[in-house]
Amino acid sequence: MTDKSRGVHLATLAHDGRIWDAYLEFEDDAPRRDTYRACVRFSSPEADQFYRTTMIIIEPSYEEAVHRARALEERQLSGLLRSVLPEAEEPGA
Repeated sequence: MTDKSRGVHLATLAHDGRIWDAYLEFEDDAPRRDTYRACVRFSSPEADQFYRTTMIIIEPSYEEAVHRARALEERQLSGLLRSVLPEAEEPGA
């Protein structure tokens, strides 16, 4: 399913008591179409904001970029999600 406002849906993950959706979000650089660059954006209905990775998918075509992103395993997406979430504050800090 593709929703241009959110990107290409990759997966739904559970993390830390929340449900997160992962989307492939392309860089909006129309003049440069020799490569398709995209990040993974994570959003949750319970979260006030969303979190993005850096541009981690770089392929010569849109189809190859989507294929590469869909090949990511759930554990890899979970690791990417953990890497972009802010660190939890220490109790009493």
